[in-house]
Amino acid sequence: MIFAGLPGAGHHASTVSLVHDLVLLLARIGLGVLMVVHAKLEYDFAGGSITGVGALFQKSGVPLGAVAGPANVLFEFIGGAAMILGLAVLPVGVLMALNMVGAWIFVHTGGLYALDHTGPELVIAIGLLSLVLAVSGSGRFGFDHLLISRVRPGVRTA
Repeated sequence: MIFAGLPGAGHHASTVSLVHDLVLLLARIGLGVLMVVHAKLEYDFAGGSITGVGALFQKSGVPLGAVAGPANVLFEFIGGAAMILGLAVLPVGVLMALNMVGAWIFVHTGGLYALDHTGPELVIAIGLLSLVLAVSGSGRFGFDHLLISRVRPGVRTA
C-alpha cells in the first residue's frame, strides 16, 4: 500500500510502476516469441507453404482448414510480432485467446498432461496470458503507450 503523505512514497510508487512495466514487457516478448516460433514450426511442418498449412489443418479436422490454417499461421506470426512490439495489445490478446480456445477444441483434445502431448495445458496457459495482457495493456515500453500518449496527451495508459 502506498501512502502519498509518507516520505519516499513517490519513489516507491515509481519503482513499482517501473517493475510493472518491465514485467509486462517480458510477458509480451515471451508470448510474442512463442507465437512467432509456433507459426514458423507450423509453416515448416507443412512443407514450407501456406497452402500446406491449410492441408495440415484439414487433415487435423479443423473446420474450413484450407482457410483456417493459413489465417492461423499468419495471425500467429503477425500477432506475435505485434505483441512483442506492444502494438494493438488489447485486440491481439483477445484474438490470441480465442485462437487458443480453437486449438483446445480442435487439436489439443487429450486430457491434461497427456503422455502423447495432446493435452490442452499449454494452450490454456497461452490463452490466459493473452487475456491478462489484453486487459493490462502494453505498459510504457510498448507502442500502444507511445501512440496513445501522442494522440491524447496527458492520458495515462495501462
